[in-house]
Amino acid sequence: MNRKQVLSLATLLSAVAVFPTLVSGQASAPAVPAAHAVQTVPGMPEVRDASNLYSETGAGKFSAAVAGALARVYVPNRAENTVSVIDPATLKVLGKFKVGTNPQHIVPAWNLKTLWVANNAEGRIDGSLTPIDPLTGKPGAEIAVDDPYNIYFTPDGALAIIVAEAYKRLDFRDPLSMALRYSIATPDCDGINHADFSIDGRVAVFTCEFNGAVTKIDLVNRRVLGTLTVSKYFDRPEFAAATASAVASGKAYARAKPPSTKASQSIAELCLTKGMPQDVRASPDGKTFFVADMMADGVHVVDLDSFRQIGFIATGVGAHGLYPSRDGKQLYVANRGTNLIRGKPGGKGSVSVIDFGSRAVLKTWPIPGGGSPDMGNVSADGDYLWLSGRFDDVVYRFDTRSGAVDKIKVGREPHGLTVWPQPGRYSLGHTGNLR
Repeated sequence: MNRKQVLSLATLLSAVAVFPTLVSGQASAPAVPAAHAVQTVPGMPEVRDASNLYSETGAGKFSAAVAGALARVYVPNRAENTVSVIDPATLKVLGKFKVGTNPQHIVPAWNLKTLWVANNAEGRIDGSLTPIDPLTGKPGAEIAVDDPYNIYFTPDGALAIIVAEAYKRLDFRDPLSMALRYSIATPDCDGINHADFSIDGRVAVFTCEFNGAVTKIDLVNRRVLGTLTVSKYFDRPEFAAATASAVASGKAYARAKPPSTKASQSIAELCLTKGMPQDVRASPDGKTFFVADMMADGVHVVDLDSFRQIGFIATGVGAHGLYPSRDGKQLYVANRGTNLIRGKPGGKGSVSVIDFGSRAVLKTWPIPGGGSPDMGNVSADGDYLWLSGRFDDVVYRFDTRSGAVDKIKVGREPHGLTVWPQPGRYSLGHTGNLR
């Protein structure tokens, strides 16, 4: 082979590397440059875009694992122990079936083959999980599990993480049989609740609903790395210290009437107001975590590496659920319309839209006549945001282009609904935290 032939071969190889579709004839996702590649935990699927961990959940990016799944919205009705099934095309309720006591969330399995109903049986000891076959929409036999308020999965899919809220504990179980493998105690996280995971799968951040904090879990070494009290006054040390003191003393969720200006606020007016973190979601680059707080009426921003609060975004009354748009550019915030755990119908419910890049609220969509938007997810095409109306016994379908709202009557106290199928390669849990 002469020098000219060598150069031609090198040129061809270079072209193959840059334009793989010219050779294979098939579409191929652009490779992440080596300098920016994410070193994930063993067994976790690769991160294809280090700048957007939601890149594989874009509209239409369905896994072969969801082939044949019925297009449905599954709604757990907490107060009547049932699941309502909605046809998203017609907005009609197709039926309802019984499940265990107090169904809280409907969670896609890591392998996308099962939907799990988490029945935590509040104040009782007969918690359970009900599997749903997404190919038929029918429930299977219940599995007894301690206090399954929510379900997540380790990023490698090896274990299910049962959030045993009442016991301040995370139970790591076999993802199919749900047999217990080990537990991690979280004694400083009262009301451990919702979670999201680092871009490399090594750590998770869980919210602590009843002590105004978030906790960071090392999934590899199976230990708690720290617990951080969050506050809308994070940038005013004297108020942050007062809030932490109120939490430590166990003071109630008293709501001090806010003065006219932030500058005039005193510690005496604020120290009784304790946060109540709910849902949590990672930024597209995985560097920061957004935490909805239903007492602070907004979203805290936490830097993952340093594990300190770096921002707060005011949204609406009772900020609760967080859902990224299908393009990973915006974050939808369900504002439940009340600061109460048990609210009334017709509250000041709304949805705020946050720009991930600027962290600015772009728009807020109120619910005509009031409402209580809680948990849910975005439709597969990204055109709609589906949310349960917790205290209004309805489901809302928000048009993500206009903010227009449709309402569908369901059972009593609907909670963590899921839309199925959804785009993505695997599920990390909750109502569809796919990647």
